[in-house]
Amino acid sequence: MNQNESLLPLTIAVMTVSDTRTEAEDKSGKILVDSLKTAGHYLAEKTIIPDSIYQIRAVVSKWIADQSIQVIITTGGTGVTGRDSTPEAIKPLLDKKIEGFGEIFRMISYQEIKTSTIQSRTLAGVANGTYIFCLPGSSGACQTGWSIIKDQLDSRNRPCNLAQLIPRLTEM
Repeated sequence: MNQNESLLPLTIAVMTVSDTRTEAEDKSGKILVDSLKTAGHYLAEKTIIPDSIYQIRAVVSKWIADQSIQVIITTGGTGVTGRDSTPEAIKPLLDKKIEGFGEIFRMISYQEIKTSTIQSRTLAGVANGTYIFCLPGSSGACQTGWSIIKDQLDSRNRPCNLAQLIPRLTEM
């Protein structure tokens, strides 16, 4: 990381996917908001959405259409139960998947929760020039996810980072 450079702060939206959590109980969303602010980024919006493919997709679609939002992080709905639908909501919106994110997440998560990590369908990608990261709903998983995301959203990270690519994401 080049400390002589200034951080290029990004504008990030956070979505918690849950049928039961309220703002007061949303520990995972709070961790993500606190983490992004501590890293020097801006919070565009924070919301809680029920486990509904179409409600998730509607809000994420609105955010990826908003040119001021550069990153979206979701938490929740990545498991394997009937109501877990975040990947199904997000995948059709992606222009490109970032395959390595889920792989690295599960590799790190294995050290923490062993084979239970296979239940996570975490993913990342790009849609309309906006990065999207989908994390599991537990606070531990959000901390693990942020440990991967934070350096890639830091424009000073070397040898490369996702932040520096934002101006080129929509080039033809």
